[in-house]
Amino acid sequence: MDYNVFFVSALATLHDERRYRVFADLERIAGRFPHTLWHSPQGPREVVIWCSNDYLGMAQHPKVIGAMVDVAARMGAGAGGTRNIAGTNHPLVELERELADLHGKPAALVFTSGYVSNQTGIATIAKLLPNCLLLSDALNHNSMIEGVRQSGCEKQVWRHNDVGHLEELLKAADPARPKLIIFESLYSMDGDVAPVHAICDLAERYGAMTYVDEVHAVGMYGPRGGGITDRDNAMVRIDVIEGTLAKAFGCLGGYFAASEVLIDAVRSYAPGFIFTTALPPAICAATTAAIRHLKTSQWERERHQDRAARVKSVLNAAGLPVMPSTTHIVPVLIGNAEKCKAASDLLLAEHGIYIQPINYPTVPRGEERLRITPSPYHDDALIDALAKAMVDVWNRLGLLLTDRALAAA
Repeated sequence: MDYNVFFVSALATLHDERRYRVFADLERIAGRFPHTLWHSPQGPREVVIWCSNDYLGMAQHPKVIGAMVDVAARMGAGAGGTRNIAGTNHPLVELERELADLHGKPAALVFTSGYVSNQTGIATIAKLLPNCLLLSDALNHNSMIEGVRQSGCEKQVWRHNDVGHLEELLKAADPARPKLIIFESLYSMDGDVAPVHAICDLAERYGAMTYVDEVHAVGMYGPRGGGITDRDNAMVRIDVIEGTLAKAFGCLGGYFAASEVLIDAVRSYAPGFIFTTALPPAICAATTAAIRHLKTSQWERERHQDRAARVKSVLNAAGLPVMPSTTHIVPVLIGNAEKCKAASDLLLAEHGIYIQPINYPTVPRGEERLRITPSPYHDDALIDALAKAMVDVWNRLGLLLTDRALAAA
């Protein structure tokens, strides 16, 4: 039997549906973010990244790089084992203390990625709660959906950010039954924010636990970078705050912060924590340096919000269909998978601008888009060049501009 036939067929389906992903071969340049080298089929070429999750450019910060180099030189490259078998290095212990402090919780636990922290964390917590009912926001990330699925517990999905629907589900549930409400603070495809306090009010009223994913908000919101819950003074009301070390902090890994007993229970039962190698000490030290810096420095957050606001203003003025967003996420609607990919390709090949297309299943069919993420280092000239390039691409592909742009013309 030729088993490759099945793989070829599966890939053909993706091609037919215009969902096949092509990865850009990039070589980031420390100190010059968002400029990068694209190793194109025709050879290396400098381009500008407009879709990085290194939201604040912390991956290039001298404190972060310095901490990584210093600890790698002193302690070596890898952790040497799982957390239980020689892998609990001191920089990792310090990182967990820093994260617990960031979120005002007694303890924190670090995982190899934000995906794993959601996947294994949600599943483990739910399994430890007898007959747990999981109440999940309809737009939760795939890692959260997988955590729910792997828990084997009953789930109920509430309409996105609809606290009225959530209350209906809570009201119908057995008051004595353990319940876990799972949601994100900031949804990365639309850039909208959860009604955190309203959700917490319901959790308290109906005796539910709360689990919030802050991966697109940690480092970027709140007086110390604790996320939306920090900004909105809600950290104390949330039972479990999950985040990533790979976006605003510019490094690698995931975590959540909670009570000491919950952290100890997950540490002791979660297979995704127990049976995987620990993060290397240099990564941990670099991340701790980023967190400590962002706890006190406001420049990155303030500049970042300024840049995001200017991008929205300039793109809107150019007549591009910018989707409404109150955060740093700037989604531009295309609504067609093939043209979304074509727009991305033209921007990269002809304008030196890299924005990855966002197609199904990341977003629903018909809502394909370019997801733009400005950083503190995208200056006015880069923003103006982006708008000019996008208008050119829109015209070449026959995509519609807004009435405002047509009137100006």
